[in-house]
Amino acid sequence: MTHLKLRLKEGNTEKTVEVHQDVFTIGRLPECDLYLPFGGISRYHARLVKAPDDTWTVEDLGSKNGTHVNDKMITAPQQFHHGDVIWLGNISLLVILKDNNFRLQAPGFPEAGEQRTILRNVKQLQESWIEAQGNSGSDSNKDKTIARLKDLVNIAKNLSAAASIEEIFLQVQEVVFRYLDSIDRLALLIDVKGCGKLELISAAVRISAKEKKLSADGSWVSRSICQKVFEEKIAIQIADAQNDERFASEHSILMNDIRSAMAVPLWDENKVVGVLYADAHLSSYHWEAEGEQELSFFSALANIVASSVQRWLLAEKLKSEEVIRQRLERYHSPAVVQQLIEVGALPDGRLPPKESEISILFADIVGFTAISERMTPTQIAEMLNNLFEEMLQEVFAYGGTLDKYIGDCIMAFFGAPELQPDHAERAVAAAQGMLIRLENLNANNFWQEPLQLRIAINSGKAVVGDVGSSQRVEYTALGATINLASRLESVCPPGECVISEATYQLLNSNSSFYEMGEYRFKGIDRLVKVYQTRMH
Repeated sequence: MTHLKLRLKEGNTEKTVEVHQDVFTIGRLPECDLYLPFGGISRYHARLVKAPDDTWTVEDLGSKNGTHVNDKMITAPQQFHHGDVIWLGNISLLVILKDNNFRLQAPGFPEAGEQRTILRNVKQLQESWIEAQGNSGSDSNKDKTIARLKDLVNIAKNLSAAASIEEIFLQVQEVVFRYLDSIDRLALLIDVKGCGKLELISAAVRISAKEKKLSADGSWVSRSICQKVFEEKIAIQIADAQNDERFASEHSILMNDIRSAMAVPLWDENKVVGVLYADAHLSSYHWEAEGEQELSFFSALANIVASSVQRWLLAEKLKSEEVIRQRLERYHSPAVVQQLIEVGALPDGRLPPKESEISILFADIVGFTAISERMTPTQIAEMLNNLFEEMLQEVFAYGGTLDKYIGDCIMAFFGAPELQPDHAERAVAAAQGMLIRLENLNANNFWQEPLQLRIAINSGKAVVGDVGSSQRVEYTALGATINLASRLESVCPPGECVISEATYQLLNSNSSFYEMGEYRFKGIDRLVKVYQTRMH
């Protein structure tokens, strides 16, 4: 006797409905057997009818939006099967049909209640397969074994030269589809970030099975099977997933009508880096006799693939680190960049914003507007590029971080992302170095006329980190400490440096500074004591 269940999905909500009568109505009215009070559902929308031969049909009752089985709208009573999806408006009903008296009648087939799932420790499985190859039996089996061994040797050679994950997977798929006739689909999942989360990297479908849709998002892959294989380092082969209680209720198995599946870990004796997964729409009952051997071959292939995947992961990591390095070296000294990469402080190559004690430095060109009036745009760009290149060397020399260039102004800070208790000392030393370096550049006719800087420094708390959208991110410092530093520049004499009282108090030696007085700045509701020193 066939038992019918419907798995109802509306938005993010799922529930299972059991059908106990031979005629079952669905609609928006409460008297319907399945009451669906949703937009798009008609009062009497559809009816399910069970025939004497235990088959089921669905009939549309003149609904406004129609009834679909899978992707096709029905115009007459339509028979449906296990795994079909009935659509009523935006509501989906997954059909779960089970025969309580099911028995396999074909000769040699096992009873339905017998175990059709193999779980093996991959190391033992590999050893048993290698041992079995020496005892292959008949000449035809020996020929098959030799061919497989040759292919494994060849794929090992070819994979060592594979430059991309696409090349690796292409070779694997060719061997799998050649020797494992029952497999329809193949997928490669890898723990790319090393955090225990598998990502679908590549997938393929056998040419003869292409009428079955291969979803690009990997929704057809059984995640619970793959995760079990990955975490427990075991190989799994399921000859009939629909009748194995451990997996039969899983959504991907039901929706895609997966009957048989194999999954093996990619491991290199120490670490599992991913999973090789394959499935089919027909129950592979021959696995009862040959399953262990095919699973062993699949596992041996995965072991060979694992080393190539490891190399690919290492290459990707190096490429990623290089991209991160190039981006960060715009802001940090090379020594700081190396430290950040080594300690792994860069999830997704980004530095999350956090509060830090820093000293912020602003340095801009005196009389830049007047100077730029006497130059072409190309000359202005050349002058700024050359000057910024020179000044940034002083910032980096003291472990500072470039925040940004604002027109003719350099904004830099000290104390983040690397903790620097002496950030105020570093900022003042960098300012002194910038003024001395510019003095020497002027003496050597660096530009067609002498240039001067105004430099202002303030210290305090600020939020520092990557800020922006997915398209554009800036590593920057935010807060009142930065606002005051930018205001201080307005009282700085040409060719000098001024510092706030907060910075002054942090210096080990401040005897070379003298107090300029107290000033009031726009947006700051208190008097600020400012100090000045002549750096040359």
